[in-house]
Amino acid sequence: MMLQGWRWYGPDDPVSLDDIRQAGATDVVTALHQIPIGEAWTRAAVEQRKAIVESGPSGRSPLTWSVVESIPVPDDVKQLGGAATRSIEAWIASLEAVAAAGIRIICYNFMPVVDWCRTDLEWELPNGARALRFDQNRFAAFDLHILQRPGATAEYSPAAQARAKQVYEAMSQADIDYMVMVIASALPGSTTDALSIPQFRDRLEQYRGITSQVLRQHLIEFLARVAPVAEALGVTLTLHPDDPPRSLFGLPRIASSAEDYQALFDAVPSKANGICLCTGSLGVRAENDLPAMAKRFASRIGFAHLRATRREADGLSFFEADHLDGDVDMIAVLKALLAENRRRTAGDQIVFRPDHGHRMLDDLQETKRTNPGYTAIGRLRGLAELRGAIRAIEHAERA
Repeated sequence: MMLQGWRWYGPDDPVSLDDIRQAGATDVVTALHQIPIGEAWTRAAVEQRKAIVESGPSGRSPLTWSVVESIPVPDDVKQLGGAATRSIEAWIASLEAVAAAGIRIICYNFMPVVDWCRTDLEWELPNGARALRFDQNRFAAFDLHILQRPGATAEYSPAAQARAKQVYEAMSQADIDYMVMVIASALPGSTTDALSIPQFRDRLEQYRGITSQVLRQHLIEFLARVAPVAEALGVTLTLHPDDPPRSLFGLPRIASSAEDYQALFDAVPSKANGICLCTGSLGVRAENDLPAMAKRFASRIGFAHLRATRREADGLSFFEADHLDGDVDMIAVLKALLAENRRRTAGDQIVFRPDHGHRMLDDLQETKRTNPGYTAIGRLRGLAELRGAIRAIEHAERA
């Protein structure tokens, strides 16, 4: 069976390691979020986290730290490519520290300025649970009227500008502050820094002139340096797709489609150059055929984020749906992943994790601290649904 993973933000995570055990997961996905972006991880720091994860109380179900998510890629690598020597060397040092601890999968992303982006962290569903949501009109209101990004109006139609203005004019100062917190401040697991509005504008300015072609070339140069080291150490590098998979704030995005990934695999064919198959991120883009991508890139998939998004009527807004009930044919994706996993040897299994669960049941208590998208109960439900679907598929294939 594929390995059941769970993202954990470390000792300060309100979800405990025992919670992970009780959810039925066996493999932990974590990172050293306390280390500043661009600074090398030490072997001692990695081993310390590994000991916390794997040295549980006597008699407890064992957990294994199987995936690092993420070692952040600094801005200068995205802006300069192979010329960002110091940052690349620090990244390689972190890679080596992880490999020395026996961890064989590293997830990373190459999104400039903003990591995963949402406009609402507590969007109420019809059943009373709360979900993450990206509302295009709210995003445009932030871009045009709060951030006031130079040149932004050229990227929106007159009708879109009118809708954004209407949304903005209805906002209170508390609403504006919330939007700044959600979009400009780093969300849990983000691999970018929290930014004020002036800092946000400055960071965007640093990417002036960097096109999709330039950013892709810089990623290729980065991979040309790090992939041979990873391959020699037996580590797979899995690139997380852009979230959402399209340009934001006029910035290039280069991991949004099958063609994007194919270009990277063609340029850097090392077997260490892999994909994190995030069905939620890629599923936002209607033309992305996730079952076909799972088959096409099967041998490159070292890690999977299994979640479902549902696109809204405007084609740009979306929300996090139940794990089996979004726009992605999750059963077909699971069949493709299981077929690939059967071809692999022990120690090379695909690790998957539920992602972006709803805030629901006891986690709805206002006094209970939770990380947006990473509540215990919502992901517990997602993992249970995925596990049940996997068992049903396996049973049907044996029959």
